[in-house]
Amino acid sequence: MTRASHRHHSLIVSALLSACFLLGLPGLAHTQEEVNENRETEVQQLLDAISEGRKVEIRLPDPETQLPLEDLRKFTEVFSRIKAAYVEEVDDQTLLENAIKGMLGGLDPHSTYLGPKAFEELEESTSGEFGGLGIEVGMEDGFVKVIAPIDDTPAEEAGVQAGDLIIKLDEKPVKGMTLEEAVGIMRGKPGTTLTLTILRDGESAPIEIKVERAVIKVTSVKSRLIDDSYGYVRLTQFQSDTGSQFVSAIEKLKADANGGLDGLVIDLRNNPGGILQAAVEAADALLDGGLIVYTKGRIQSSQLRFSAKPGDVSDGTPIVVLINSGSASASEILAGALQDQGRAVLMGTDTFGKGSVQTVIPLDDTHAIKMTTARYYTPDGRSIQAKGIKPDITVEQARLTEVESGPRFTEADLSGHLENGEGEAAPDARPEDAEEEAESREAISRDYQLRSALNLLKGMQILGHRKSGAE
Repeated sequence: MTRASHRHHSLIVSALLSACFLLGLPGLAHTQEEVNENRETEVQQLLDAISEGRKVEIRLPDPETQLPLEDLRKFTEVFSRIKAAYVEEVDDQTLLENAIKGMLGGLDPHSTYLGPKAFEELEESTSGEFGGLGIEVGMEDGFVKVIAPIDDTPAEEAGVQAGDLIIKLDEKPVKGMTLEEAVGIMRGKPGTTLTLTILRDGESAPIEIKVERAVIKVTSVKSRLIDDSYGYVRLTQFQSDTGSQFVSAIEKLKADANGGLDGLVIDLRNNPGGILQAAVEAADALLDGGLIVYTKGRIQSSQLRFSAKPGDVSDGTPIVVLINSGSASASEILAGALQDQGRAVLMGTDTFGKGSVQTVIPLDDTHAIKMTTARYYTPDGRSIQAKGIKPDITVEQARLTEVESGPRFTEADLSGHLENGEGEAAPDARPEDAEEEAESREAISRDYQLRSALNLLKGMQILGHRKSGAE
């Protein structure tokens, strides 16, 4: 082989090596070892073809699938300029981590880079115990938006509301912070205070709310009877054991109601979501079959479908689900499934509209990325994203007060009125029973949406009895 032909042969091999390497990259579907093995095999096959004098066809990668060289040059140029001219010296690791944060943060409000502290806090929040204020937050227009305050936490007790925009944390403006940085400030030593400066719809000027940090222990499921035979279950957040707790709560309500439940209210208001599987388990407990939710994304692992198994723990009890703008993510999945399956009446206001799936992808033992990988769809194929779930009956929250009225006169007060003809009236209820009933009515009257839900269930029960009697 002449020197010229040898040089030409080397150039061909070099080009083939580059081509084979790039062809192995798209999708990252293989391990690096597999890519190397495939590349060596392909190169050897090409060399054999060249040595035998056979015609060789080289397929170059599609330029549209490769990283644009001009943009890469721009990135390295910016990197170099910052290194050389920024007012303070910045190390390479900080610049690269900031680049990663920016790359993920520019995608959507829920994709983010998780450093060691954020990664640890994410694991804590799904376990149900962590330190902080007790609010679920996201980013909107550079500010921290309150998705929902968590029940029985300092934030809720201080008056923080779903939809609030936090513009300052103490004296630090939120604008320009990442969500991770803002959450880092909100978390802290229990007993210390943090002043939130908030923009709120209906307020003409920012308001300040002081919140004392505490160890947040979230009780995922709360339940009680709100009438003799009507149950109430409050789901504050979906944690790893919420599904089993939900089933236990309904079983207990059925036992406490003696003759069984005539109706059930499930309260998802200000429930910011949580673990998908927990919401699926809650829906499965109330459905006798059929689709609960499915997800669609670009990769195979994002194509998921969840269906209910036979068996309804509530035995077909009529259900009203309360929702509002603080109901997000997993709570929207539960509400949407029960609505599409015709299993419950949804009452309240439109939900938050977080219909995307985030996957936590560990990079090593202490770092990870949380990235949006799919969208949620209800059984009827509705996308929750940026639309939310609309209630069947819209009921705004309000506070009712009893109107004092004068003496009431009836036929029985008239002199010489005719007797009923059906014997003596039944004796009045015991004073202590009447007192308990009055307290229960007072608690419900403070919550107009809950009162409306209970009235609807009672109306459904009365109508059901009448239809049964007519048949």
